Amino acid sequence: MTAKTGQGPTMGQTKTFTDIIPADSLFGKLRARESDAWQSYVCHDFITQLGNGTLPQASFKHYLIQDYLFLIQFARAYALAVYKAEDLLAMRQFSATVHAILDMEMSLHLDFCKEWGLSEADIIAQPEARACVAYTRYVLDRGLQGDVVDLQVALMPCMVGYAEIANRLMASSDTVLDGNPYRAWIEMYASDEFQDVAKAEIDLLENTSAKRGGHTRIDGLCQTFAMASRLEADFWQMGLDLAK
Repeated sequence: MTAKTGQGPTMGQTKTFTDIIPADSLFGKLRARESDAWQSYVCHDFITQLGNGTLPQASFKHYLIQDYLFLIQFARAYALAVYKAEDLLAMRQFSATVHAILDMEMSLHLDFCKEWGLSEADIIAQPEARACVAYTRYVLDRGLQGDVVDLQVALMPCMVGYAEIANRLMASSDTVLDGNPYRAWIEMYASDEFQDVAKAEIDLLENTSAKRGGHTRIDGLCQTFAMASRLEADFWQMGLDLAK
């Protein structure tokens, strides 16, 4: 996923980790219950290497290509969320996300890709990797089989996870910003703009789950949350495997 570049801390400095996920929220409870799956995603070696600037550039370029193809499918999933939503507030917020992905995020992503020598034609010519297919089709399947809460829980590890990853990297003493070719990516997701979008997703889940007994369905939702988190980890692993 892509967002506008924001201002991070001064080069070489770190800050205290900011946890944007309330512990008593449904998302917070899911993260606590499935901490191993979540950690495998937000603390993956791909992220560690990206943070210290040692990630092979071929791995990152492959990730950028697949992330664009991923956004196409996630736009479809959020469109499904519009249909699944039970009130106009949720419908409008999901619809705004579809608009943001198709009309803003994908353009920003292409601008970012150009800096890495990748054109839209280069990207579209590539097939979806198995990790991309597995994750996006799982999300769509959960949305088709379940209700809006099932779909949200499958979708949200992506956006909220990227926000947490950026905050972790900004707070880590191992992160190198000066001279890091991936600095712009880190600061993109650490920006106030992207963090606010992630917080809004957490709040929306609270609102929709209140009507669907989300906190009382946590056992079933944990399975969806854990699978989505592991599929996110597989997306990172896809890039590392390429480097090998």
